Amino acid sequence: MGNQVEKLTHLNYAEVPTADPNGFDPDDDGPRIGVSYIFSNNDDDDEQDEHLDRFSSDKHRVVNHEEKPYDPEDELECAIYYREECVYETSRGAAAHSAESLLNKCRPGDLLEFVATGQYPHWAVYVGDFQVVHMHRAEIKNNFLTDVSQGKKGRIVNGLYRYRALPPEVIVRNALDHVGSRDRELYWRNSECFAAWCRFGKREFKIGGEIRIGKQPYKLKLLFSEKKSHVLEFQSLEDVIMEKRRNDQIGKDAVTQELANHLNATHEIKEEHFVN
Repeated sequence: MGNQVEKLTHLNYAEVPTADPNGFDPDDDGPRIGVSYIFSNNDDDDEQDEHLDRFSSDKHRVVNHEEKPYDPEDELECAIYYREECVYETSRGAAAHSAESLLNKCRPGDLLEFVATGQYPHWAVYVGDFQVVHMHRAEIKNNFLTDVSQGKKGRIVNGLYRYRALPPEVIVRNALDHVGSRDRELYWRNSECFAAWCRFGKREFKIGGEIRIGKQPYKLKLLFSEKKSHVLEFQSLEDVIMEKRRNDQIGKDAVTQELANHLNATHEIKEEHFVN
């Protein structure tokens, strides 16, 4: 048996202590917490990027990437805070471009994000000569940008994380040095963590890069509108990224409904407890 532990799976909002989406809960008597993925080995990119292998593994199936066109209105804005410092923030209406258009904008060391409705965003590092390095299905690969996009729109996302970037040549070297690494050789949970580590070099992007000691210094602020927001707390940046990416995958409307269902259920439980 050794140190084996039961693998934990993701909890939805119905199972997570939370609070009013306006950011204020008059009945709140405890911290709002997020979900810990400390024992999970899931690579969320495996779910999103499965289609990258279908062209070679299934000749009889045609993947229609236009079934769910990219919808920027379904993106949920958010910000990540470490204690009181904002370390990540999205902005409304961030433009996404075709792969061909993106090639004209990229510079070595740029971080790229490919997006599609209903899928996890896929991150990559542009290394020059029309190529990117990215983590896909538990392996670090070097491919042409147009092949990695598979028809999805992409954008340069150097400014999402507010850490100081390494020099471009170091970023490229970080990426290329790990090409071919796979499975147990990997230190990152998903493509975003790998790409961000290449650019910023921070251990917080690696699996187990932070010691969990019970405190929850990270906050994920979900911005539903100018007046409505909701905050979840986490022990590590890795955990925050996992939750943020799940929200990206299911979309703003689904997250809103999920949270509303939980708040309604919590209100009913409190009323029943008061009556009894």
